Amino acid sequence: MSRPGNREKLGGGRLKVRVKTGKGRTQSQKAWLERQLNDPYVHEARKLGYRSRAAFKLIEIDDKYHILKPGGRIVDLGAAPGGWSQVAAKRVKSEEGKGKVIAIDMHGMDDLPGVTIFKKDFLEDDAPDLLIAALGGEKADCVISDMAAHATGHRQTDHIQIMGLAEAGHMFARDVLKPGGTYLAKVLRGGTEGELLKQLKQDFAQVKHVKPMSSRDDSAELFVLAMGFRG
Repeated sequence: MSRPGNREKLGGGRLKVRVKTGKGRTQSQKAWLERQLNDPYVHEARKLGYRSRAAFKLIEIDDKYHILKPGGRIVDLGAAPGGWSQVAAKRVKSEEGKGKVIAIDMHGMDDLPGVTIFKKDFLEDDAPDLLIAALGGEKADCVISDMAAHATGHRQTDHIQIMGLAEAGHMFARDVLKPGGTYLAKVLRGGTEGELLKQLKQDFAQVKHVKPMSSRDDSAELFVLAMGFRG
């Protein structure tokens, strides 16, 4: 499994922040807040104007695999709050009119330069045709997804839900990708991710698991990267 990125580039020299338990804050809430305050990716995202630390996951993956090429046509599934769309727009240069980035999310999100946003569920029957039309009638070079269902706290339930989203994204990608295209999606370790890999290998020339350095070590989060869509 690939681990693109370099965590040592971020956060050097900052003092560790400790949070006191109090004001109704539980121990788990204290731990989460402390982790956020000391997370170098959170600080860097704020400094650079990214909407989420998740932007660095896509940056690190693209730095190694170069899936976001200037002039490319990108579809971002479940895009809110927009961190991945921001990265995609910069890398394909859609802000300069050279590529296109289409973001779709059932909850919608605030406008972004170089990004066309649809408040819509990508599972709706008309979604593929709608997005292809928004791409100027051409199919996409890349479908990306950092989607996750709301966590229940039950690990196996969360695993099944996110794998369901990744599988649905795969079916969607089959409809909108051009030959040679790429599908990148978040998954969780839990026992069924191997089955998704088998399905993807039927449609793509190269399939692998990737865990960027910005994905926390203690997280079950992985990304499946499928390149070379056979069409």
